[in-house]
Amino acid sequence: MEAKKISLDDYILSGGGFNGESYDHKTDPSVMLKLYFPGKIQQPLDEMTLARKVYDLGIPTPEPGEYVVTEDGRYGIRFQRVLGKKSYSRAVGDNPEEVGNYASEFAQMCLQLHSVHVDTSMFENVKDRYFRLLKENPFFTSEEKERLGRFIEDTPDEDTAIHGDLQFSNAIFAGDKRYFIDLGDFCYGNHLFDVGMVYLCCNLSGEDFIQETFHMPKFLARKFWEAFVPVYFGENSRIDEIDEMIRPYAGLKTLIVERDTKCPMPEFRAALVSVL
Repeated sequence: MEAKKISLDDYILSGGGFNGESYDHKTDPSVMLKLYFPGKIQQPLDEMTLARKVYDLGIPTPEPGEYVVTEDGRYGIRFQRVLGKKSYSRAVGDNPEEVGNYASEFAQMCLQLHSVHVDTSMFENVKDRYFRLLKENPFFTSEEKERLGRFIEDTPDEDTAIHGDLQFSNAIFAGDKRYFIDLGDFCYGNHLFDVGMVYLCCNLSGEDFIQETFHMPKFLARKFWEAFVPVYFGENSRIDEIDEMIRPYAGLKTLIVERDTKCPMPEFRAALVSVL
């Protein structure tokens, strides 16, 4: 796929993250640019290709845009913004009295996502991803890695879709439309690996992080999880039993966090106590 040349003179910086920056078009509010840091060429191309595959599956996600490059050699993706959108985390923070309704909607979206069967030759198996992260992690001992590897291996296989970063800030709505966004980690496998991220965001993250990232106090994030569980797992599900089942899958996310931060994360590792 050939990158289309664009000028940054047409855009204004609107935010930043671990891999790059986001820009808004100066005159067209419906156009947004995700630009990676210098030297990252393959990553936006891979994300663009994956986004198209996911979109073609019929999963509700904004239509992918164009693969672009700026005058200074930075690569990125230009796409149409969903105007008037709001994430489920922002909606809960703005309207805490509606936490139950928002959690229910999000749970139904997740159930729909996790019912989509995929061509497994086109996407990565979530187990392979975790095995790779486990092998590369310098902070777990060999014995701990062996135990974690057995836990991953013993989880039943599924051929259904996984978002890969299922935060409730990565689901948005505008009017009666619902979308998943930021599907750069999309893969397939057991749904519990995905739901582990929902649990982590609502329960394991610290008060300050939840407030800054998800725009709500931690007790409200916990309420979101408690309203999510009966919709996703069934109305007769016991919250304590679901917590116990999901906690180690949330703890596995430390492999991703430790890769990015390059330091051990004891607050997330604590969720792996039943495995280690």
